[in-house]
Amino acid sequence: MSFAHLHLHTEYSLLDGANRIGPLVKRLKELGYTHCAITDHGVMYGAVDFYNACREAGITPVIGCEMYICPDRFEKNGAAREYSHLILLCENQTGYQNLIKLVSAGYTEGFYYKPRIDYRLLKQHHEGLICLSACISGDLPKLLSQGRYDEARQYALDMQALFGKGNYFIEIMDHGIPEERLVLPRLKKVAMETGIPLVATNDCHYLYREDAAAQEILLCIQTGKTLQDESRMRMNTQELYVKSEPEMLALFADCPDAVHRAGEIAARCHVDFDFGHLHLPKYPIDTGETALQMLTRLCTQGLKELYPAQADDPASEPARRLHYELSMIAQMGYVDYFLIVWDFINYARSQNIPVGPGRGSGAGSIVAYTLHITMLDPLKYNLLFERFLNPERMSMPDLDIDFCYERRQEVIDYVARKYGADHVSQIITFGTMKAKAVIRDVGRVMGMSYAAVDQVAKAIPFALDMTLEKAQEVSPQLKAMIETDPQVRRLYDMSRTLEGMPRHASTHAAGVLITADPVTDYVPLQTNDDVITTQYPMGTLERLGLLKMDFLGLRTLTVIRDTLDMMARDGVTLHEKDIPVDDPAVYEMISRGDTDGVFQLESGGMRVFLQNMRPQCFEDIIAAISLYRPGPMESIPRYIAGKADPSTVHYETPLLKPILDVTYGCMVYQEQVMQIVRDLAGYSLGRSDLMRRAMAKKKKAVMAQEREYFIYGMKDENGNAVIDGALRRGVSLEAAEHIYDEMSAFASYAFNKSHAAAYALVAVWTAWLKKHYPVPFMAALLNSMMDNTPKIAGYIQYCRQSGIPILPPSVNHSGWRFSVDTAPDGGKGIRFGLGGVKNVGRGAVELIVKNRRQGPYRDLFDFAQRVSGDALNKRTVESLIKAGAFDGMGYNRAQLLLCYEPLMDDAAQKRRDNLAGQMSLFDLAPGAQSGPSFTMPDAPEHPRKVLLGMEREMTGVYITGHPLDEVADLLRTGFTTVADIQEMAEGEDHGARYDGLSVSMAGILAAAKGKVTKKGSMMGFATLEDLTGQVECLVFPKVYERFAPMLNVDALVILDGKLSFREEEDVKLLVDAVRPLNARNAGQKTVKQTDPVRQPPTGRQAAKAKQAAAPEPASHLTDAQLARQASRKLYLLAPSRAEMETIKALCRVNSGDVPVYVKIQDEGIALLLSREYWCRPGPSLLENFRARYGADGVIVKESPSD
Repeated sequence: MSFAHLHLHTEYSLLDGANRIGPLVKRLKELGYTHCAITDHGVMYGAVDFYNACREAGITPVIGCEMYICPDRFEKNGAAREYSHLILLCENQTGYQNLIKLVSAGYTEGFYYKPRIDYRLLKQHHEGLICLSACISGDLPKLLSQGRYDEARQYALDMQALFGKGNYFIEIMDHGIPEERLVLPRLKKVAMETGIPLVATNDCHYLYREDAAAQEILLCIQTGKTLQDESRMRMNTQELYVKSEPEMLALFADCPDAVHRAGEIAARCHVDFDFGHLHLPKYPIDTGETALQMLTRLCTQGLKELYPAQADDPASEPARRLHYELSMIAQMGYVDYFLIVWDFINYARSQNIPVGPGRGSGAGSIVAYTLHITMLDPLKYNLLFERFLNPERMSMPDLDIDFCYERRQEVIDYVARKYGADHVSQIITFGTMKAKAVIRDVGRVMGMSYAAVDQVAKAIPFALDMTLEKAQEVSPQLKAMIETDPQVRRLYDMSRTLEGMPRHASTHAAGVLITADPVTDYVPLQTNDDVITTQYPMGTLERLGLLKMDFLGLRTLTVIRDTLDMMARDGVTLHEKDIPVDDPAVYEMISRGDTDGVFQLESGGMRVFLQNMRPQCFEDIIAAISLYRPGPMESIPRYIAGKADPSTVHYETPLLKPILDVTYGCMVYQEQVMQIVRDLAGYSLGRSDLMRRAMAKKKKAVMAQEREYFIYGMKDENGNAVIDGALRRGVSLEAAEHIYDEMSAFASYAFNKSHAAAYALVAVWTAWLKKHYPVPFMAALLNSMMDNTPKIAGYIQYCRQSGIPILPPSVNHSGWRFSVDTAPDGGKGIRFGLGGVKNVGRGAVELIVKNRRQGPYRDLFDFAQRVSGDALNKRTVESLIKAGAFDGMGYNRAQLLLCYEPLMDDAAQKRRDNLAGQMSLFDLAPGAQSGPSFTMPDAPEHPRKVLLGMEREMTGVYITGHPLDEVADLLRTGFTTVADIQEMAEGEDHGARYDGLSVSMAGILAAAKGKVTKKGSMMGFATLEDLTGQVECLVFPKVYERFAPMLNVDALVILDGKLSFREEEDVKLLVDAVRPLNARNAGQKTVKQTDPVRQPPTGRQAAKAKQAAAPEPASHLTDAQLARQASRKLYLLAPSRAEMETIKALCRVNSGDVPVYVKIQDEGIALLLSREYWCRPGPSLLENFRARYGADGVIVKESPSD
């Protein structure tokens, strides 16, 4: 093959190139190409993936880029938007290094709409690069198209002089575009006169000619246009596809040498990526020690602190484990890695920056523990080093570190100072066009209505790995739309072409790269919102042997820090590591489901689980965090039963008891799988981790082979036993087979115990603080949520229910944040911070706090005289009055709102007079007070409802009370709350899985109005407010016609309806019925109500809710009769009767009053489960069922009768 494509854009020319790397390389192979270049616009995002795919296919990859070039990369004004294109190809490693420098500088120095370089920079970094003059957007074609032939000729000669003879080529293309046809003969003339060779290329943006339409769609997505928009950017050709060599020779029949020359150029290019070596930075040591000596010394010191009775005994378990880990770390070359992590964590702690106790598998390392990188004893909790670092599988260690989210950047800045700013970078990540999102993007571009596109998108089931192909298979609704509607078929087909392509680049939330030499010696850089990031994503960096760290910001650490700080101000000094993990009172609180604000244990479904589980120790919390996930949930009933009665736990072999006794015979953790194959079959821990990974990834061939090894053992070539096998260790064949099968089924969703244990520790810390210091804990929690009004509202209601006073903002007591203050009854309460009041900036609060150090403000008059400045204006004072910040100072809010403006004017005038020297003798008299020049007007205080409305207007929440206080007990009988639906919306799918969920909500109508639709009928718009927030409600015409008389502002109502979750919109309630809120209706509601996401926080409230919500059914009715009367039913489609026990177990954990029907697919029959297995089909249960049976195999129906 004598031709090679040298001008080709992959999917990483974002929203411009439609060549996916996988299909592209497959097509290149089909066409017989031996070489091919990648030349994405201004970036190198896909270089490594392209390289690997080509190498695997036996094709030589050519690494290049189509650069944006301008006269001066530092000039950034309107005129500087002009730029040209230039193709650069790497001939060798020097060229690759120079291309990295150029591409990086295009972003870090030259970015102005596009990443631009200039010719000065090109002169510095041209060595090892081959240059092509580019498409009609290149400087050479531009000059020729403008008739500036002499300048063009000189430009070509200058470029040849810059790159050297044989390294600069005049590029010719023919896509049938008039501008190209105009300039083509002129390019040939320049080549003939200068002797600069021609090279023929095709500007490949997509794979096949028929993909031109997909390219048009991409451009419209990029520019925000539709296909119907006449002004949109378009290519005006269908020739930008990957052509064969015969097609290229036919296209340039008059100059075949130019076609062959492309292959000659490609054959000159040889760049290799180094995947076999680590490029870790060296930790700077000034003590004269080697890195290993320093690491050993630090670990030995830690060992003496943490294991004082065993540290000096080399035969002790801690000492042996430390020696083993250190030898493995040294052998694998990661000594400096641990020192680097130790150093920045040590810095963080020295600066009082909260650091988490660990996360991920790193908590299984005693080296990390003795370095105080982690805070959990891996021996005590049976955490495995090999799960973190496997000597039998070379992979980079991965110590992800949590920091206080407010101060995380300080640690990153320290690392940059320590190793040099040019040695540290954050890491890029790519947002891709996933199934639902690509349907919405393409539908908009095609000009389809929002409603029509929304219907298609909603027919795609939610799952993290959902694809359009899979969606068509599992969603009958989507399949029917595709088959019956040509427009939907076109939408689907086009979306499948684009699905999965990268849509945009952003910055990884936590990833940081640290390199031994400047980052641009290894990878190209770019800027994302002024943050410098790599152009290669995290996985690529790891393959290149580079050190990436995750610096994560964890809000809960900030809550813990703030709580401890408030406790310290009250004389209680405590460090989080000293918080006990064995306090029975804490576990009693958790067992009640009273877990508002408790890390990892706060969700509604988790509360129900904890109330059933009744955890009594730290191991139970580790298990709870691991079990409460799709998949492991199946083991919950067995775990709970074993915990309640250990005598029921059965072990197939006594060898399992030491491994599974901590989880009552259930496999819960990945580490347990590793221990089982080690203890039952004789695997090394390193090999056991390899097997666990194979099981998790469902590698069938590997799993079949490992099954043989697990049962029968494995011998080496000399006949020596490498693995004993379970039979040789006394396990029966039947037991061995069953245990292996159970492990295989479990491994794909098993949880990492090291990670669960570390997060369980944070959970127990927060639970202990909440139990014993609830006021500072809740104040700290509120501070962490100052940007989340619904959460603030929910926590304020929780505080009220728990007897914690919420004190209004006060100019005499509040700071910027929530704080602990003395309540009127002398106890402790939470003072609302001034930072939570609208129109009150930080500068105003600083002025208020500064001036009150001279004494409290007596009243608004005194305040106006003492506090002045640009930061404090009339609007600010009005907001403070409305929020109650002047309450209790002698005048009511109605009076203050009448007089604050003239009073502030008077105070301002006096300050101006003083500055002008017009102070009177009376003003100078000792003891004289400057009073107002008017009298405070008499005015009755506003009604309580108005005052509460002012508070909500200014703070987003009610502070001194709530309009619904009188019906609060009714509202807590199990209605779905605004906080519940906010929690749903916070999921990865933004609530999509709950779209259409039937709920009953109750509260007061804060707004209600009718509106005439386009068809002339009336529909309603309302805002329902409950104790936790507000939700918008839509009442469609037929429903509005029935219930309009009840839709009045301030009406107390129950709204039955369905939730509507749409992307980029707030959740809405689509109302089906309206009822007055009263005790009778509240009791009836529970017949229809789906399990609320959040459970009542206390045992007493839970019992009360249960009593109100679940009246005993009439005893004379059969299960079938009761089921027919029930207005909500759960239908499950199970493949076989073997699923029944699992279904019953899960329903029992989520017991309720919703009948459960199970259709057995292979028998074609439907069964009604007996009443003991009826359930509350809450989100957690439904999610688990959908994971087993698919979205269409789990249906909640609301119907008055069968």
